[in-house]
Amino acid sequence: VKVKIPFGNKCLDAIFSVPEKKPTYGVILTHGAGGDMNFPHLVSLAACLASHGVLCLRFTCKGLNLVYRTKAFKAVVEYLKLSDDYKLSGVFLAGRSMGSRAAASVIRQLSQGDEDDGFIQGLVCLSYPLHRPKLQSKLRDEDLLLIRCPVLFVSGSADEMCEKQLLEGVVNKMKAPKKIHWIDKANHGMAVKGRTTNSVMEEINAQVFSWLTENVQLEHK
Repeated sequence: VKVKIPFGNKCLDAIFSVPEKKPTYGVILTHGAGGDMNFPHLVSLAACLASHGVLCLRFTCKGLNLVYRTKAFKAVVEYLKLSDDYKLSGVFLAGRSMGSRAAASVIRQLSQGDEDDGFIQGLVCLSYPLHRPKLQSKLRDEDLLLIRCPVLFVSGSADEMCEKQLLEGVVNKMKAPKKIHWIDKANHGMAVKGRTTNSVMEEINAQVFSWLTENVQLEHK
């Protein structure tokens, strides 16, 4: 289902992947610095989640400014929260690369204010860009260290923007419940020599879905 989400004086293009049964939980998903919501990994993940009963709303927000991207993500969260069509108990925010930075930033902002009503259940970071290529001294970890909800990282062990030891170091400092799944030998774009894109996507989708299930169950024991 295609929708237009109001954002300032314009609209963001978005697509709902709707499960057959009425969903209780949703995932809001966005792309990295390049590309849009039709990036194959996002389409594949959205289809996988919907087939397992999780509503997925993916959206496009062009622009390389993190503050702008964060504001857009916030607008989408509000839109889904107030939606009459889908009454959800909670959502997980997810993004690829820069999109995951925007998602982390939204969660930090919403959890610091009085707005934290438990609607946001967790964060999924696909290829989180912890640093610029070859610039490991400046880590983009400030939002991550302030987040309290559960976080899943899915990163390639050969990601040129997320050195393995550095991410593990940041994760050890995080106060939130967290998990890292390394895709062996994958780069920032999740490409692995000798493996098909589909097999990599299946691995990512399976990890994300099982983590979501664990965390929804934790909330509702």
